[in-house]
Amino acid sequence: MPEEPQGTGAETARWAKVIDHTRCIGCHACTTACKSENEVPLGVTRTYVKYADVGTFPAARRAYQVTRCNQCDDAPCITACPTGAMFRRPDGIVDFDKSICIGCKACIAACPYDAIFINPEDNSAEKCNFCAHRIDMGLEPACVTVCPTEAIIVGDLDDPASKVSQLVARDPVSVRRPEKETHPKLFYKGAHQATLDPLAAVRPGGGLYMWSEQPDGPHEIGSGQPYPMSADGRHGPNSSAAAILSYDVSHTVPWDWRVSLYTLTKGVSAGVYLAALLLCLLGGLSWQGGEWLTLTPLLGLLALAVTGGLLIWDLEHPERFLLIFTRPQMKSWLVRGAIVISGYGLALTAHLAAGLAGGDGGLAATRWMAWAGAPLAAMTAVYTAYLFAQAKARDLWQNPLLPPHFLVQAVLAGGAALMLVPSLGASAALGLLVSLSAAVHLLLVLAELTLTHATAHAALATRNMVRGRYAPWFWSGALLVALGGALAASPLSAAWVAPLAGVAALAGLLAHEHAYVQAGQSVPLA
Repeated sequence: MPEEPQGTGAETARWAKVIDHTRCIGCHACTTACKSENEVPLGVTRTYVKYADVGTFPAARRAYQVTRCNQCDDAPCITACPTGAMFRRPDGIVDFDKSICIGCKACIAACPYDAIFINPEDNSAEKCNFCAHRIDMGLEPACVTVCPTEAIIVGDLDDPASKVSQLVARDPVSVRRPEKETHPKLFYKGAHQATLDPLAAVRPGGGLYMWSEQPDGPHEIGSGQPYPMSADGRHGPNSSAAAILSYDVSHTVPWDWRVSLYTLTKGVSAGVYLAALLLCLLGGLSWQGGEWLTLTPLLGLLALAVTGGLLIWDLEHPERFLLIFTRPQMKSWLVRGAIVISGYGLALTAHLAAGLAGGDGGLAATRWMAWAGAPLAAMTAVYTAYLFAQAKARDLWQNPLLPPHFLVQAVLAGGAALMLVPSLGASAALGLLVSLSAAVHLLLVLAELTLTHATAHAALATRNMVRGRYAPWFWSGALLVALGGALAASPLSAAWVAPLAGVAALAGLLAHEHAYVQAGQSVPLA
């Protein structure tokens, strides 16, 4: 019989779960029971079962993968959540509070197990929470009670007498993606590698599966394009035996084009200040001119306002945006970034006010304000690298070159925006700054592509960016940035050269960012 939970679960227990794949028959009873118990709407699910056909005839069989929240001891979704809507109970269950979820989807990007989704009825993040309400009443989770083969076992991991504790201690069990160091408490017994590693089984092209047909749109992580085969045409990039995914579930990527555009507008806001300051320091721009005193902070504020609008627009609960400030979870880089952006906005406002005030005092104040404005602009430019790195699910973004790259992109974006200003477009110093930053950007892109990728996930995301679905965006971005840099350095004096260089560089950066953000989310996690 299934093991009965003891107590309320919130005392001293540390709840864990074992999925016994030697018993699982792929009946989906756990999925349907979970949907019924937790009133999960159609189209999304807290737990789901995938099928992989392993081996070749006559030595072929079907392997199942039961996917759900891993109840991590070091849960990245909790760290990424800006309001504490994702939290860990004293008994180890990772639970959620929908009333304070702002729908930023940072938890989805952070989860390496594809376990979190946005409920389409209430627009809040949701996942398996171990049926915490049943645990608190001394009952087992709904999936455990309906499993016909007792393939799902729950219990206290710290109780040596519990079946879960004994299975984990004595039997060979596995966890998914241990390299992420999340310390999951969902263990798999007898699982085939093709079910543990999402890249180990070939995904058929065209989206056709045994009982389903997946959409192949730009915002779907499904079959999409088939992954690289081996010479025999059967094996995926990591498979040691022939394995083909035959039943899958499609998930929508959390961050769409608005995040791609936000990285550009934020770069423009930070970059106009940094570029103008560099020109002033190098003598290419006057400290007393209107470009430094008023134009620079005004452009920075306008781009920052667009950035804030995009960030709020991307939320599923935009009306709850202020919760980031009223109940911040300070480990989240969404919170830290919001504080940095707010500080930078205040610095730009003070600069603009001093510039408009004029006089010797106002002129001197704008120069002294650079001591605060420059670091805040740089932090505004690079914090997104740490936000992306907090998305542990996406290996492409775990890149140590990303902070300096975002800084270079900001200088390029800011310089390109300034080239659209008629009084600055003919500046040789500005043209040189744009051409040099464009060259450094392209060199950093080349470095990121040619360095050995640490994981197969990062390598596949890079392939999708350079040779897959997002290749048109990537290569057009590189060509446009190169064109903008070349035009900016050109000795041609025609009035149209500088604006064209600025537009080309900005369009190229946007195309690159879109390819990078979307390709990073294109690799299946389960």
